[in-house]
Amino acid sequence: MKKFTAIAASIVILSFVITIFLYPMLPSKIASHWDMEGNVNGYMEKEYIFLIPCIIFLLLLLFIAIPKIDPLAANIEKFRKYYYGFVIIFLIFMLLVQLQILLWNIGVKVGINAIFPAIAVIYIYVGFLLEKAKRNWFIGIRTPWTLSSDNVWEKTHKIGGKLFKIAGIIAIFSVIFQKYAIYFVVIPIFAVATYTIIYSYFEYQKEIH
Repeated sequence: MKKFTAIAASIVILSFVITIFLYPMLPSKIASHWDMEGNVNGYMEKEYIFLIPCIIFLLLLLFIAIPKIDPLAANIEKFRKYYYGFVIIFLIFMLLVQLQILLWNIGVKVGINAIFPAIAVIYIYVGFLLEKAKRNWFIGIRTPWTLSSDNVWEKTHKIGGKLFKIAGIIAIFSVIFQKYAIYFVVIPIFAVATYTIIYSYFEYQKEIH
């Protein structure tokens, strides 16, 4: 826990330090949103650049609280190291998003597609996390049917873990086909989410009949 807290806190601090350091170089209005082709289609006032570091900080507080407030906290303890690993990876991803916005706005045109490989890494890691996750109220594929049965939870997360890994591998192709990168990132995960919800329903129906 101490090692995790130290690493996570360092990411939060780094997000603020980098933002403060580059803040004087930013224009009064900064690009904050890009379309699927990488063109800027949204701007915000310079002061809002601290929004993501604040979100990173609040997310860390939430991630720390989850194992403490979940009624099934004992189950989270069984895969705690995988959960902490996910938190670190996700916070790093958020830091990369902030860095991309900062660099773009000081003249280093790093496109939004640059963060898609990081999304692929998250998908793949989530695959490992799901395979280890035990029934709880906050982490995993939480449907009425997985939350009602340990057996349905285990089966759904076993197949869900494999599918998330496949989605991650597909997302890697966003690096090659950058024009269609968003499709390689979004469509597979939408398909996985839909499939696992339906799968958990039918597995539960088999269990009660």
